[in-house]
Amino acid sequence: MGYENENTRRPGDDAKSQGKQLLPPGLHSETESKSSRTELWHLGNAFALFLSQMKKRFDLFTDRLRNKISKNMKSGYTLLTLLLLPLICCSQNLTQTIKGKIIEKESHYPLIGATVILLSDSSKLNGATTDVDGNFRIEKVPVGRHKIKVSFVGYYDAILSNVEVNSSKEVVLNIPLEESAVGLSDVVVYATHDGDASNEMAVVGARSFTVEETQRYAGSRGDPARMASNFAGVQGADDSRNDIVIRGNSPQALLWRLEGINIPNPNHFNIPGTAGGPISMINNKTLANSDFFTGAFPAEYGNSVAGSFDLKLQNGNNEKHERSGQFGFLGTEIFAEGPLSKNHTSSYLLSYRYSTLAIFNTLGIDIGTNSVPRYQDMAFKFNFPMKNRSVISVFGLGGKSDVDIRISDQKEPDRNIYGDNDKDQYFKSKSGVLGVSYKHSVNSTSFLSATVAVSDEIVNSFDNSVYRHLDSNNQYVVDSLQTLLNYTFKQSKVSGYLLYSRKVQKAGTFNAGLSSDLYLFRFQDSIRNVDTGSPDYYKWRVRWNNKDQSLLLQPFVQWKYMLSEKTELLLGIHSQYFSMTKSFVTAEPRAGLKWKLNHGQTISAGVGMHSQIQPTYLYFYGQTNDANGNPIPENKNMDFTRSVHYVLNYEKFLGSDIRLKSEVYYQELYRVPVEKSSSSFSLLNTGAGFSRFFPGTVVNEGVGKNYGAELTIEKFFSKGYLFLVTGSLFESKYQGSDKVWRDTDFNGNYIFNALFTKEWILKSRNTISLGGKVTTAGGRRYGPVDLTASERQKEVVYVDATRNSQQFRPYFRTDVRISYKVNRPRVTHEVAVDLVNILSTKNILKLTYSPDASDPSVSAVREEYQLGFLPLFYYRIDF
Repeated sequence: MGYENENTRRPGDDAKSQGKQLLPPGLHSETESKSSRTELWHLGNAFALFLSQMKKRFDLFTDRLRNKISKNMKSGYTLLTLLLLPLICCSQNLTQTIKGKIIEKESHYPLIGATVILLSDSSKLNGATTDVDGNFRIEKVPVGRHKIKVSFVGYYDAILSNVEVNSSKEVVLNIPLEESAVGLSDVVVYATHDGDASNEMAVVGARSFTVEETQRYAGSRGDPARMASNFAGVQGADDSRNDIVIRGNSPQALLWRLEGINIPNPNHFNIPGTAGGPISMINNKTLANSDFFTGAFPAEYGNSVAGSFDLKLQNGNNEKHERSGQFGFLGTEIFAEGPLSKNHTSSYLLSYRYSTLAIFNTLGIDIGTNSVPRYQDMAFKFNFPMKNRSVISVFGLGGKSDVDIRISDQKEPDRNIYGDNDKDQYFKSKSGVLGVSYKHSVNSTSFLSATVAVSDEIVNSFDNSVYRHLDSNNQYVVDSLQTLLNYTFKQSKVSGYLLYSRKVQKAGTFNAGLSSDLYLFRFQDSIRNVDTGSPDYYKWRVRWNNKDQSLLLQPFVQWKYMLSEKTELLLGIHSQYFSMTKSFVTAEPRAGLKWKLNHGQTISAGVGMHSQIQPTYLYFYGQTNDANGNPIPENKNMDFTRSVHYVLNYEKFLGSDIRLKSEVYYQELYRVPVEKSSSSFSLLNTGAGFSRFFPGTVVNEGVGKNYGAELTIEKFFSKGYLFLVTGSLFESKYQGSDKVWRDTDFNGNYIFNALFTKEWILKSRNTISLGGKVTTAGGRRYGPVDLTASERQKEVVYVDATRNSQQFRPYFRTDVRISYKVNRPRVTHEVAVDLVNILSTKNILKLTYSPDASDPSVSAVREEYQLGFLPLFYYRIDF
């Protein structure tokens, strides 16, 4: 059955001896738990369990603190004054430096003599012009937010309306300008604005995002993926994870790129076949402006049928050493950047983060649970400018995480509402990428970029069944531990990326390139059969024992041509080859047209064919074993999932800083893997949560379709506030091998987001910020439960014929964010609190099978809820 889940219920025989005897040679003993809450149990819900305990402790702490302050009011006020003195001292006229580089957008060639004007400082007309290397520098800029205009004869203006200047760090800007397509005497200047994608080949379904946005949006937790869920047509699949559902597509259909390289899932506690996780490894402070695509994306992006996150790391300050430290609920981190040499323009950038909860646990502080998530991550970039306008960079991103959920340590009866009540679960994951890139502006019309990287991801899960009884003192006594599961999946890659860009006169740009990935697989897994209706009940079976490799090649060409000053045409072709299955797509055409109308209006259209390989672990899964007990892979002939996108876009600027944007789209999916036998299974429903999938023999005969309309009204930050309102109406349908049209798991039919941020600047140049966000969306799909099968398999089993015929109640969440920033000479302090789901709304995540041993009358199938109220805080110092 395609939705077979990892599940274990077993008699109470001794694990230590029997488990080893039953396992095939060369594999560890392994058993899987319920797929609906397998492997990790749900890290996010473990957080929720921790938070409920922390809230009680916090209430007790505040009561004690209140009593103590009331008894020692005078000394308390004195101490408070001393602590806050650095933050409330007299105001000063604080200034900082804005510097950077102005380059030609296509060739990356430095523009000499470009004008940079500080529009927000009109009294002094402060500004600068670029030197022979395209560099500029504006000194003594007052602390606060500023608007900057960059101009160069024959090029469109660039306007940055929200540049934040703090006292602690210099502001470094790298700004590309796009050349006008007509003669100088005919130039009509159109300025680029915030939110425009940096990739010049994108005309629809594209949006840039900045570090500031990830920090300013309420509920985003400093996570680029969670921030993207505010955009029209995008929603998260789960409060405890940052999976991204784009226009009804599976989250695993999202492509992650870093510095041009396709990278593994950049999240802690990641599961094979997913693109998200509960906590991102990406430190937003290390990012430069990056792009997010939701459909009909340019030809250089492949191996995705949904969208792409194209991340770029910023360069460190090459003149001044700057540091940051942050302490918060989601991690304790340090950040540093600066020059590598006083006599050279090279620079470094480093960040490191460690789990704050793990620090508390190490110090012996009781945080309300023994299931402490431990994680750490780091990122770096070393930048070496060379002669002849070339740059070599060395970059890296990686992290590791683990959590132990030990039911066997439980002494008193306590119904565990978030996971299994009868097993210990251990989970570990590691992921990272290390690369070297070379960029060279050949001349004023040509640009070359090449990157080579190695990446690695390892996931291990181990489960033990716990058998215990209550003694006469109502205390649990463990009788035995039975080994159930231990799988290890390792996937390594050697990746390369090559791009050559050339301007063809003033009106055209030609790009050609190649993306390559050499995959190295090592998958091991076995399971104890827990289906009480099976003749092989409680026997071990190997499901993976594979070591293999494969090559994915993706050449592309793309061309942009300005038909006129107001009309541009984009054409591209992408090709894709996967050696394991010998799948080959000769040509996937991509096309776009953008037409600028009067009064700030633009109409754009895009169309594109796209393809994607399947989650790699599925190629090697085997339901049966050979004479030696090794699995027989059944699906190594799976072809690409294919897709065609059609998008129509309309934009209008309502003034200088408010944009209205609407898009309608239709997406057709075909050659989707479905089971060979008649069923509702489709890989379009995979990729969310902590579960792997175990389909039987599949064929590429499934289809799907997504269509809808989106509306965005956005006010970019100006005059002290911003807001973003997005709405989406959509349908997401699919057919399994039974040829019945159904709603996909992700078809909520509508999404609505409204967020705002207001900032008050105090006389001392300190700032107070208040933000809020309201989200509502249609509930997830599910169907009637087969109670008999669920009891036999000890997991929720749905009636296949009526899959997704029902819908959970609508999702609703309200978030609030408050921050206070203090600027002092060479130092900036910031304190912020994110109150996620402040109304503590109980949103349904899924149905789960979890019998209550203390009360057999309670239904074993129950609703499992998403995170409740989640208060997050951090304190940051920049110096």
